[in-house]
Amino acid sequence: MFENKTEAQARAEILALTAEYAERFHSRKKEFKEGDRIPYASRVYDSAEMVNLVDSALEFWLTSGRYTEEFERKLAGYLGVRFCSLVNSGSSANLLAFMALTSPLLGERRIERGDEIITVAAGFPTTVAPAIQYGAVPVFVDVTIPQYNIDVAAMEHAVSARTKAVMLAHTLGNPFDLKAVRDFCTRHHLWLIEDNCDALGSRYTIDGEERLTGTVGDIGTSSFYPPHHMTMGEGGAVYTDDPLLNKIIRSLRDWGRDCSCPPGHDNLCGHRFDRQYGELPKGYDHKYVYSHFGYNLKATDMQAAIGCAQLDKFPSFVEKRRHNFDRLYAALVGTADRLILPEAAPGSKPSWFGFLVTCRPGTDRGRLVRYIEDHGVQTRMLFAGNLIKHPCFDGMRASGEGYRIVGELTNTDRIMSDSFWVGVYPGMTDEKIDYMAKVIKEGLKQ
Repeated sequence: MFENKTEAQARAEILALTAEYAERFHSRKKEFKEGDRIPYASRVYDSAEMVNLVDSALEFWLTSGRYTEEFERKLAGYLGVRFCSLVNSGSSANLLAFMALTSPLLGERRIERGDEIITVAAGFPTTVAPAIQYGAVPVFVDVTIPQYNIDVAAMEHAVSARTKAVMLAHTLGNPFDLKAVRDFCTRHHLWLIEDNCDALGSRYTIDGEERLTGTVGDIGTSSFYPPHHMTMGEGGAVYTDDPLLNKIIRSLRDWGRDCSCPPGHDNLCGHRFDRQYGELPKGYDHKYVYSHFGYNLKATDMQAAIGCAQLDKFPSFVEKRRHNFDRLYAALVGTADRLILPEAAPGSKPSWFGFLVTCRPGTDRGRLVRYIEDHGVQTRMLFAGNLIKHPCFDGMRASGEGYRIVGELTNTDRIMSDSFWVGVYPGMTDEKIDYMAKVIKEGLKQ
């Protein structure tokens, strides 16, 4: 097939066939019929992702390479930040973001074991897990309904002499009160990590300037798992404007090494063999000098190749999510006597991950959810509901050590008992949105 062809010609032919294959077998849209399964999220892609994936596979570089560099550059440009590091998942991104703040390079501001981190229990476990695994103490405060983000009025009661950071997620794309939280962190000299995994593309106006979420705090994180705002299968990112934090993040991601040369490159600094590190012999190979106890959390270049194509489409994904949310909201306004409908944070323009509702007294969530699911619409809880109630906390609850609760987690418990959400992902059509609204309204009459 490739006889008498150059490598470039053969590659071009393979990629052309890949595009044709994708258009013929992956781009066909099945006609929707009422009762067909509507997932809460799904991949939205076309031939561009598949061509990039095959192009990367033909190079067979496999680990981080040119597509990784392109993706990091493009995502940083979109966000308006100086530094972006691609990793293998959003949970790894949260791990790196937290562990970066434990680096000895930060001096007195480093987080040490026993220090406290203000957060919420109404969310996803890997926002909190890195702090617990390290030996820091999460301090849980309640959230508000119907915005489902931290109750900023409770934060002053949560701070102590051991508090070092605030680590919070923007719930289902709805930004938390970034001005209040940022000002609180500034006032108390605390780090701020924005878990942006469910909110990429959300905007918040702060001090008269519209900013993308994930860029206001010291570090932001993203996830590219298939249900999220864009995907590369598995993947995540950590981003910051701080050169020192970026250096630490890169070191921790890449085995903890001190050297910043990317894989496959040697001696870019020109000092690979002429310096003294710790108690190593002078001139010890800098590529094998370790300044942190790190990990290997890099993504592959094939994942990054998919991400590059997704990022080109990303602005349209955000607009479609907003359209779907607004259409579903308009269709459900008449249910406000039975359901608490979601509200965007003041000053925000969310990139919605889902449409979250809370059942009012007299509305049985279990019965409603079963009806909705039985009629083909997939639902989800707000992740952990109340994380402290889960088996992973059994030992900590029994000992009464390892975390603190400030005030009563009243709304958190209500979310655990009465809230659920449905999707608004960009692959949904108006017909599907209208059917979801119909099913929800029918379920309320049962």
